[in-house]
Amino acid sequence: MPPHYLEFERPIADLEAKIEELQKVSESANPGALDAEIEALRARATELRKQAYSKLDAWQKTQVARHPNRPHFTDYVAELIEDFVELRGDRTFADDQALMGGLGRFRGRPVVVLGQEKGRDTVSRVKHNFGMSRPEGYRKAIRLMDMAERFNLPVISLVDTQGAYPGVGAEERGVAEAIARSTERCLSLKTPLVAVITGEGASGGAIAIAAGSSVLILEHSIYMVISPEGANAILWRGARTAEEAAKAMKITAQDLLKLKVVDKIIPEPPGGAHSDPTATIRAVGDAIEAELLKLDGLSAEEILKRRAERFYAIGRLS
Repeated sequence: MPPHYLEFERPIADLEAKIEELQKVSESANPGALDAEIEALRARATELRKQAYSKLDAWQKTQVARHPNRPHFTDYVAELIEDFVELRGDRTFADDQALMGGLGRFRGRPVVVLGQEKGRDTVSRVKHNFGMSRPEGYRKAIRLMDMAERFNLPVISLVDTQGAYPGVGAEERGVAEAIARSTERCLSLKTPLVAVITGEGASGGAIAIAAGSSVLILEHSIYMVISPEGANAILWRGARTAEEAAKAMKITAQDLLKLKVVDKIIPEPPGGAHSDPTATIRAVGDAIEAELLKLDGLSAEEILKRRAERFYAIGRLS
């Protein structure tokens, strides 16, 4: 995809535009003559990116978490899951493509994998409903977790959604109940469930597939009960800004780790996950593998006990 620069990345965008311009001049006029200047500008752009991403505030992290070029569910599956077979439908109403999942092999280990897919262009975003699941998506997730338990397979959950779809049809078909039952199934699952917040995890639409044995989060991802825009509208009646809400809500990976909402932060490349998707996907794979190794050999009773203790500990600072 073409580069997409966030507001705080404007100095970097200007510098990279200058680099591109010099490259064209060099190629057409005198090849190699401007190489030293181009390399110096590249080094400067790299340094600017490192500086910018080392001091992001909560609202800037929200923008990064929503970056359209971050790796998506289908990217993680393509790189990490061999022999992937997608499972479709909830056997009740329809198939929901906002929440995808199926069977495959993760580094030689058979697993069930599920997660939200937002899409990348207009066509795919409409197909996947921008990652906002309807109730049939959560019922599909329950089907997948039931299958995982039946065959004693670990579950990998990749969370990236602004929330469940709030449309009339979704409400008519019981989206709140579907979210609750999916969350319950996560908590009652007798096999390991490793959840990773890969972008934004908002509201019940996220927790419905994120109530895992281990909950990991990428460095610039966010996890929250409601979006900053929603919090501003409901709590402050729009009198403030989404930026102020993001800072007040403690939604960054670093805040969440302190509150024990997540268990581990996965570092992102300098410039965010979108700057080097391959390295990001590899880091996520390594983190998932490490968590699954920790959970190997535990009995169903031990898995349930550890998961319960994990969630009882959320928010306790002592």
